[in-house]
Amino acid sequence: MGTFRHRIELAARPEGPFISVEALVDTGATYTLAPRPIVAGLGIAPQERDQFVLADGRRVERDVASCLVRLNGRVRSTVCVIDDGAPETLLGAVTLEEFGLAVDPVNRRLVKAEKYLV
Repeated sequence: MGTFRHRIELAARPEGPFISVEALVDTGATYTLAPRPIVAGLGIAPQERDQFVLADGRRVERDVASCLVRLNGRVRSTVCVIDDGAPETLLGAVTLEEFGLAVDPVNRRLVKAEKYLV
């Protein structure tokens, strides 16, 4: 699947302030990831540390927090991994599911996903 970017906004509180970023849509990433300077600038403090597997198989520990994401005018609370060395924000699979969105890899866009209650 090709990669693409989508504009999202991040905040610590529903009333903001929100910061707008171009996030790399990454369905291979479980959670949304943001560089520490962005998260710290919003006043979001780490709540815990957790272990993650990188694409090359290495295991790393990263800080984790809860943040708000505004996407296409809608706001949801989501898990955000805080990374010291990340050059950009990643929009992960959990956040996409929380918004009821899926990836259209051919047209490189987000589309409404079917939601189930079974």
